[in-house]
Amino acid sequence: MSAAPVRPQANSHRPAQCVRAPASVRLHRFGFVQRGFAAMAAVFVLVLLAGLGAFLLTLSNTQQVNSAQDLQGSRAYWAARAGLEWAVALTTSGGACPGASSTFNVDTGASFALTVTCSVLSYSEGAATVKVFSLTAVATQGTAGSLGYVERSLSASLEN
Repeated sequence: MSAAPVRPQANSHRPAQCVRAPASVRLHRFGFVQRGFAAMAAVFVLVLLAGLGAFLLTLSNTQQVNSAQDLQGSRAYWAARAGLEWAVALTTSGGACPGASSTFNVDTGASFALTVTCSVLSYSEGAATVKVFSLTAVATQGTAGSLGYVERSLSASLEN
């Protein structure tokens, strides 16, 4: 008995008709089409830029505080130097300390408390008495331990 010839299937000679799938299940060459990736990238870039902006803001604030502290330190130095020069002038003209401790308020654009101290040490050298004056001027502003605290101290020794 001979076998019946195999007939091709009815639709095998025509290409399969494409049925359009909904966008959520549409296939790409490697799998599902990725939708919303641009939005994720945009959110990532925004977060990155916000972090960079916050860092730059902090850096700018730190630089501003350091600049202000530097300026105040310079003003405190000059206030202390003015107090030391005042004490040297009184000591050399009068031959005595201008007081054990003197406190002033100095306005150099900011109010500084200036304390000038003087101590004298006398000793004999042959027939002459020699006096050695130790002068210290301290200019301060603010409270110790606070962010705006500034202090500068200058010292000098004079022999008369």
